[in-house]
Amino acid sequence: MKKLFIFLGVALSAIGSMASAQEVGSDFADYIPEVSLDMRGSFRIDSENTSGHFTGDDLNIDINGYISPSFSYSFNHRIASSYYGKASGFDATNWLTLTYETDAFYVTAGKDALLVGSFEYDAYDLDAYYEMNSCFYNDFDCWQWGVSAAWYPAEDHELILQFANSPYAVDETGLYSYALGWRGAWDWYESYWTANLWQYAPQEFIKALNLGNRFSFGGFSVDMDLMFRFDDFEEDCGFTGTIAPSYQFGEWGRVFAKAGWETNDNVIVGGGFEYFPLKENKNIRLHAAYTHNEYMIGDLFSIGLTWKMKLTNLRP
Repeated sequence: MKKLFIFLGVALSAIGSMASAQEVGSDFADYIPEVSLDMRGSFRIDSENTSGHFTGDDLNIDINGYISPSFSYSFNHRIASSYYGKASGFDATNWLTLTYETDAFYVTAGKDALLVGSFEYDAYDLDAYYEMNSCFYNDFDCWQWGVSAAWYPAEDHELILQFANSPYAVDETGLYSYALGWRGAWDWYESYWTANLWQYAPQEFIKALNLGNRFSFGGFSVDMDLMFRFDDFEEDCGFTGTIAPSYQFGEWGRVFAKAGWETNDNVIVGGGFEYFPLKENKNIRLHAAYTHNEYMIGDLFSIGLTWKMKLTNLRP
């Protein structure tokens, strides 16, 4: 109940800001935060529960806005999750960032996802089918406090540096993560590549090279992620490779598939269909998906519903 009261307080404050903005003028309206309550639930049948059951997958609150033309903030918090389990305070916060941005560069500080070059890894939680993802995705503690800086060398390209806490610094301070990344986009290809160092002990690092690639041709796209990790600390999971083709049927539907392999002999095979009933946006989504993942749950079939409630959506 306490979390519900907190959420209601945020929502009422946002609505109050809307009213004030309409009185002050349209310029002030640029600083109204975008507040969304995002939810996904599903009916699941898996190898361990063949009779099936209904469950709530995730309930997140997402807030984004501007403090000035150059300063922006972003906040995403798990109110409830069957995937992540019980958490409170900052442990339940996915990201909480403040960003200063110009036409040439940006600097971000706060809690954020560690920079890892993978489109599987980069997806929003409610848009990811966890059991269809790699053991790296499901085991890696990506939400960490730190700072990032990026430079725009050309249009649709950015070079990124990140310094943050290590994902392996569970009970020990002074362990850090370092990353250098490149994101680029052309008409038919997007890159998300990173070189990483993740410290797991004093003077000891996991070295990683992560190559995320997305190819797009009309409504058809293919994500191909190649992830290499070098250290005896994780010798059983040193490589992750996934390929995920999909086809978008206009604005109303998407069919997708996925296959992957990891050096711990985990094999991933899956696919499904998504349907968007609204013509004006994709804030409601129905899905049906099948997954075989030897690392997690064996076989899983799910039918689910995702909706995103825009609590500060301005309409005429």
